[in-house]
Amino acid sequence: MTVTEPESRAERKERTRTALLDGSLELLEDRSFANLSLREVARSAGIVPTAFYRHFASMDDLGVALVEDSMRMLRRMLREARRDPSAKNAGASLEILLRQVHAHEGQFRFLSRERYGGVVEVRRAIASELRLFASELTIDLSRVPGLSEWEVEDLEMAADLIVNTMMSTVVNVLEVDQRDEREVIARAERQLQLIMIGMGGWRSGPR
Repeated sequence: MTVTEPESRAERKERTRTALLDGSLELLEDRSFANLSLREVARSAGIVPTAFYRHFASMDDLGVALVEDSMRMLRRMLREARRDPSAKNAGASLEILLRQVHAHEGQFRFLSRERYGGVVEVRRAIASELRLFASELTIDLSRVPGLSEWEVEDLEMAADLIVNTMMSTVVNVLEVDQRDEREVIARAERQLQLIMIGMGGWRSGPR
């Protein structure tokens, strides 16, 4: 006979928090975060509205948590591909991105919609996470032969171009039919290759 260990209070709290995040993403499938109510979010997790505040200070706090969880997942998945930031590796990075867009479509739709959305705190959180993403990529670029002597400002500029291209690719993949995805990915790969080739001819130094 198997004896099931009773669930701890911390485990119950984490399970409810996860249910609130997952329920919010489902509700956000066809609307913006600004149009989401605390009451329906609580209902999606099977709790009363007042219990919501045991997990999040406000709806803005919930939105920021959604951003952090989604971007943490994206950074983790692309970290290995970024270890070789080169033109030839662009395709591999984009294939990873495409697989994850399909596996976590709700999170990517949320990020792409709210990046320029109406909730200030959520918009700021996305911008902050993208800056962190670009900062990590800047460090990776600085380790590439030929780029180690570049000015930090130029490395940051190149990282921003790459990150913005990846985010634009996410938006484009979400907006096209699956049969047109290969064209979107092929175009994005050419864009990344163009950035890398352009970097090869760039003369970094004080302006």
